[in-house]
Amino acid sequence: MIGKRMQDAINEQIKHELESAYLYLSMVAYFHSESLDGMAQWMTVQAQEELAHAMKFFNHIDERDGRVELKALAQPQKEWASPLEAFKAAHEHERFITGKINDLVKLAAEEKDHAAGIMLQWFVTEQVEEESSTLKVVELLKRIGDSGHGLIMADRELGTRIAAPTENEE
Repeated sequence: MIGKRMQDAINEQIKHELESAYLYLSMVAYFHSESLDGMAQWMTVQAQEELAHAMKFFNHIDERDGRVELKALAQPQKEWASPLEAFKAAHEHERFITGKINDLVKLAAEEKDHAAGIMLQWFVTEQVEEESSTLKVVELLKRIGDSGHGLIMADRELGTRIAAPTENEE
């Protein structure tokens, strides 16, 4: 059985993961409005990953005889000054999520909740990848600068991203 402190903290993390998906879907809408369908595709995959993360936390509580409590989501930002600014926001958001995961790892250690600790190690590794992938796009867009041709090429490249198989599909 999961302890109350850990259950409450993971319920809060479910909210953060769903807000991540919500933010990235808002970015999808922004990129579509800018005719940057490749970047929209990249963010669609990102949103799908965040939903899968929320479900991983959801299932952890459920499997440990806890109670999932869904919380209200914050309204996401809907406009950015440029694609670069949108990806900078995504990178900063991933850094925020990394901090939240680290807080959960600390709580699991304090509570001696080994099951949560093991589950959270997957997220620690995942956040390294999440921060790295968004930062790479930020750096690419910085190098491109105001080049319209460069932006078109980056958009095409980012559009090749496809969703990785989920644990059930592997």
